[in-house]
Amino acid sequence: MKRKEHVSNTLKKQTVRGKEAGPAGKRIEGIADPPFANRIYKARLFEMIFSQKKELLELYNAMNGTDYADPELLEINTLENAIYMSMRNDLSFIIDSRLTLYEHQSTYSPNLSLRCLMYISDLYCVITKDENLYGTEAVRIPTPRFVIFYNGAEERPDVEVLRLSDLYTVPEEEPSLELKAVILNINPGHNEKLLEACKILRDYSEYTHRVRTYAQKMSLEDAVEQAVTECIAEDILADFLRKYRAEAKSVSIYEYDEERHMRSVRDEGREEGIKEGIKTGMAEGEKRFAGLTQKLLQEGRTQELLRAAADESYREELYRKYQL
Repeated sequence: MKRKEHVSNTLKKQTVRGKEAGPAGKRIEGIADPPFANRIYKARLFEMIFSQKKELLELYNAMNGTDYADPELLEINTLENAIYMSMRNDLSFIIDSRLTLYEHQSTYSPNLSLRCLMYISDLYCVITKDENLYGTEAVRIPTPRFVIFYNGAEERPDVEVLRLSDLYTVPEEEPSLELKAVILNINPGHNEKLLEACKILRDYSEYTHRVRTYAQKMSLEDAVEQAVTECIAEDILADFLRKYRAEAKSVSIYEYDEERHMRSVRDEGREEGIKEGIKTGMAEGEKRFAGLTQKLLQEGRTQELLRAAADESYREELYRKYQL
């Protein structure tokens, strides 16, 4: 299957609110709009919440300093775990001609800029599938923006910018291809102005923080249940959790299990790396000491060999002397 056909089929299987935005305000027909509930178990909690137009418009306004009030002016194209947005009004169809990618991550990765490139490449394939890319007229494409909302357990700064060029094997001052992805830490205590401007994002941050905190002292199922019950009582994601309580609990348990598993894999990998480093270091040390032993025995310096075995600083001095 060709890449473009694969992407088109993938999009047809995903939730799309309205019809897709093409170049210069053109519409792309034929993309299905399956019910939200049909895919809710496959989604992430972040995607479940912000796939609803009212909540996504609130986030969009907080991020851009706008005050749009009609959620129906917002169109969403979802590809895998990324949310692509385009805004239009009754006069010009597309307000700012920008295509925004919002994604949530609980695990930091230096490769996020590369993943954003893959996402946007796939979407541009769909947007331009009916355009003549070999023609003499320029094919206009919406300007992309990439934002990752981070709420993992690892401490990260408020704002980070990942550049595609940081991954290049040969650094260049002016790379031919660049992509910048902004990572915003939305854990409690970070980016407080943004969280104050967007209640639904603040609520999401508080809910996931409670799940993670409670899971340290009780079973994960009990932690999620307690977080859900408390948040509903305290008007934190209350409407969403009432409506999708069972689904939200299932997704929360899955996400936390996955996060815990990934953290365990990283810790195991780090531990194995340390063990391997110690093993390699010991082997190299044994090799060096064997060479020193041979040198000293050849010169009949038995007493110095015994001293070297007991005195690390003297041993290092002899290593330098014999260039070992």
